[in-house]
Amino acid sequence: ITPASMMIIFLSITIGTIMTMSSSNWLMAWIGLELNMLAILPIISKPKTTRASEATTKYFLTQAIASAMMLLASTINAWQTGNWHILELKNKFSTTIMALSLMMKMGAAPFHFWLPEVLQGTTLQTALLITTWQKIAPITLMYMISNSIQPTILVSAGVLSMIIGGLGGINQTQLRKTMAYSSINNLGWTITIMAFSPNMALMNILIYIIMATPIFLMMTSASTKTLQNLSTTWTTSMTMTISIALLMLSTSGLPPFTGFMPKMLILNELISHKLTTLATLAI
Repeated sequence: ITPASMMIIFLSITIGTIMTMSSSNWLMAWIGLELNMLAILPIISKPKTTRASEATTKYFLTQAIASAMMLLASTINAWQTGNWHILELKNKFSTTIMALSLMMKMGAAPFHFWLPEVLQGTTLQTALLITTWQKIAPITLMYMISNSIQPTILVSAGVLSMIIGGLGGINQTQLRKTMAYSSINNLGWTITIMAFSPNMALMNILIYIIMATPIFLMMTSASTKTLQNLSTTWTTSMTMTISIALLMLSTSGLPPFTGFMPKMLILNELISHKLTTLATLAI
């Protein structure tokens, strides 16, 4: 891929996300997501390997299904209400389908299956892009329609994401898969609190993006892809290895790191809504 092509691709990814975030119309939001999705495909398939091709195919198919669901939901809603406005999502069936499609877009459980596989099949820089930037647009849309979505759906998907993210990352030696499950787990927290405090959900995902970015950048710098690589990095760059370890602890929400703060606030919010059992389960 030539530098000019890369510039066009990254511009398309940026414009797609911004278009989705700034639109008030479902069709424009959908076009933005499509532009974003089509632009990232060449980046995922850039390493000329079968694994990269597989990752590209999986990403494309999943995102295409999610886009189709999104278009179906918005069309049904427009048919019922005569309105394409994002905030006018009144039809319950449409709202449910839309919520599920956005969960599939961002890789939340039970539609998480593609994320670890895609990350494993691509480079660390692309993995960074998928786990951070690519989540912004769907989360923004979910934030906009959070009042319409039934809390049961959000909480169920959130708890499932937490469980799968937590358990999935336990036995991993591949750092990209570990980060994928970490992303799923964090999305669980974000989606759960989206039902009660959307602003807190945005804060949570923003902090996660801020923490995940340096992890991926340092892993790229050290060419670290497995835990074994990480253990050997200690001899060449002790500071970087310690930083990666501390940042990973932070993403897991361990006090006194930054990642603990949003989780504590989320737990506090859940308890204030008399959801102590859910808060306990989240821990």
